[in-house]
Amino acid sequence: MTHRWTRRTRILAACAALTLAAAACGTSDDDGDGGGGGTSGAGFTAPDLPMLEELGEPEGEVNILAWPGYAEDGSTDPSVDWVTPFEKETGCQANVKTFNTSDEAVNLMKTGEYDVVSASGDASLRMIAAGDVEPVNTDLIPNYADVYDFLKDRDWNSVDGQPYGVPHGYGANLLMYRKDVVKPAPTSWGAVFDESSPYAGKITAYDSPIYIADAALYLMKHEPDLGIEHPYALDQDQLAAAVDLLKKQRSMISEYWSDYLKEVQAFGTGDSVLGTTWQVIVNVAKDEGTPVEAILPEEGSTGWSDTWMVGSKAEHKNCAYLWMNHIVSPEANAAVSEYFGEAPANPKACDVASKGHCETYNAGDEDFAEQLWYWTTPIEQCLDGREDVKCTDYGDWTQAWTEIKG
Repeated sequence: MTHRWTRRTRILAACAALTLAAAACGTSDDDGDGGGGGTSGAGFTAPDLPMLEELGEPEGEVNILAWPGYAEDGSTDPSVDWVTPFEKETGCQANVKTFNTSDEAVNLMKTGEYDVVSASGDASLRMIAAGDVEPVNTDLIPNYADVYDFLKDRDWNSVDGQPYGVPHGYGANLLMYRKDVVKPAPTSWGAVFDESSPYAGKITAYDSPIYIADAALYLMKHEPDLGIEHPYALDQDQLAAAVDLLKKQRSMISEYWSDYLKEVQAFGTGDSVLGTTWQVIVNVAKDEGTPVEAILPEEGSTGWSDTWMVGSKAEHKNCAYLWMNHIVSPEANAAVSEYFGEAPANPKACDVASKGHCETYNAGDEDFAEQLWYWTTPIEQCLDGREDVKCTDYGDWTQAWTEIKG
């Protein structure tokens, strides 16, 4: 398989302690006309905002806030361009600004300057709660009908059945190992958490507070008495247990990574032989001759599913909707998923993607997808539905991550 995504550094840096305060989650007795204001199964209430009822004339431009690699116009690589066809087809000039962290995206959306944003699951609920994005009328997005059903109506992109965006692409956080060193091949995340591991000092982990969910997922499967049912819904005791596990792991870590190139290099030199990875990193490492393999461990894994969302203060909403329809069209979705290194959201993209791409990224494999716990913002309202306890939020996780790393 050939892949074009060799310069992309996808960073989910430690976010500032931003929480979903109840004051930001306005409620209303008026359900509105198909707008927001719904309450999720976890008790999270979204602000009551209207959504676009019908498309009007394109405004001539659209301000796009995107992860690098999600809105390419040929300036990075002349052969990588799905923005220009959009502009020619719609008459909407695409003004693209990229961001490098979810926290940066959250803050930029507060300015009201952007019409549409590609939001990861650790940012989407914060944007919804703050009223910076609005409900999306998927009837106005023809290509939405083709999107995999298992990516729709999820905790990070919908509230009470109301979509707040269009799924774009998804992927898993896998366990990578050097085949010539790690024997036998691992089958469990226990390989990176076992204090007696013979690979201590050569284990790597993702550098972000959201990595706490990886520890929570492991505990959920191996210490059922903790009562963890959702790795992003941790009460104080459950968070403490995850933090304790990660503090014990700390002495075995060779490096916490956020730059994929650094992980490729570490596995190439042998400084790291075991740890969390993405499929695209596996591909790059193999292309460079490093004898690595990656698995989805028996516990499942965390992962990401990114969503295009419309700004509530957007001045170019018609063009924003046209962009969302374009980005999940078969041609554009195939191009971006190959360049970025992930599974496309539209199965029809697999018909035009390079041979083997969708198989490599397990696109459309529902059994695979159901084993993933996609990044979701931890909030006080427990995402597992508990109402008799207050869960820890991302601010708590950020503070805990600082303590873990020391």
